Amino acid sequence: MNFARRSGLPGVEADNPITLTVAGRVSRAVVPDLCAELERALAGPRGAALIPGAAVDCDVGGIIRPDLTAVEAVARLGLVARRAGHTLRLRRVPPELRALLNLVGLADVVSLEEGPEERVPGPS
Repeated sequence: MNFARRSGLPGVEADNPITLTVAGRVSRAVVPDLCAELERALAGPRGAALIPGAAVDCDVGGIIRPDLTAVEAVARLGLVARRAGHTLRLRRVPPELRALLNLVGLADVVSLEEGPEERVPGPS
């Protein structure tokens, strides 16, 4: 499992200076580290540059076998972002993680990016 701040994530607005990447298998042991990394990023100069209420991007496309531990990580990261006056926006959400977030009711708490393959076409 790894996580990092990245710049240049496709589809991320240039005015959002904070992006976390979560990849690999998420274990309970790393969830506090993820939260601490987000807290550090939000407390630093790049976090101060965020507009109040702006979303912090979290790329979760590299998570392997999403389970309830990954859901816990998302929930706790969302709390960290909210305490700092921001929201958490998930990018590249795997279908399995999206289903779990919907099941436990967290899909309404964090912002889920819709990819082109996930959009339901409207009436023509």
